[in-house]
Amino acid sequence: MSAGTPASERAGGTGAAAATRAAYSRRAAEYIAALGDIAAMSPIDRAAIAEWASPLAGPVLDAGCGPGHWTAYLHGIGTQVVGLDMVPEFIASARERFPRVSFRVGTLDSLPYAQGALAGILAWYSLIHTPPARVPQVLAEFARCLEPGGSLLVGCFAGPQVRAFGHAVTTAYLWPPAQLSRALEGAGFRVVGVETRTDVGSRPHAAISATLG
Repeated sequence: MSAGTPASERAGGTGAAAATRAAYSRRAAEYIAALGDIAAMSPIDRAAIAEWASPLAGPVLDAGCGPGHWTAYLHGIGTQVVGLDMVPEFIASARERFPRVSFRVGTLDSLPYAQGALAGILAWYSLIHTPPARVPQVLAEFARCLEPGGSLLVGCFAGPQVRAFGHAVTTAYLWPPAQLSRALEGAGFRVVGVETRTDVGSRPHAAISATLG
């Protein structure tokens, strides 16, 4: 954590979340250099996220924004967006690199928003390090903060069963899209779209879009 970080932005927590934050903090500069630019992202994903965001009329949260490149992308296409991440180094870098975009430090299971305050939440690979038993808690928090009919887009690694694997930074989890869809429905969402693909040299990908209620 950098000196001078406001106390209100020092994300607390223990256990898996603290270990994940520490792992990304140690490798933040490396991660930003490798994956912190929208040009490094798939054009298929850029088109899908733009299409998802285009009808949203209200505040959008990029939940687990990492280096902030997707937040900046959404801002650039006219979305009213804020990026949130628990890694202070990511947020400090994002504020420096994208000074016209809003960012804040925070955790996914305790979002700094009132009930129904958001029109949309992008959770693009931000649930991958959450232990599966805690995912329903995070999804319930997403549901709390979304307005009725609000939209959620989740990106994740897909697999035939929920299991941990050796992610480059720290432990991550594969999810069968059908099982994650059921978890979303259990939190009050209605799944409206599931897309899967496998790019050359990459793990299978899934994107699930859902609306609240």
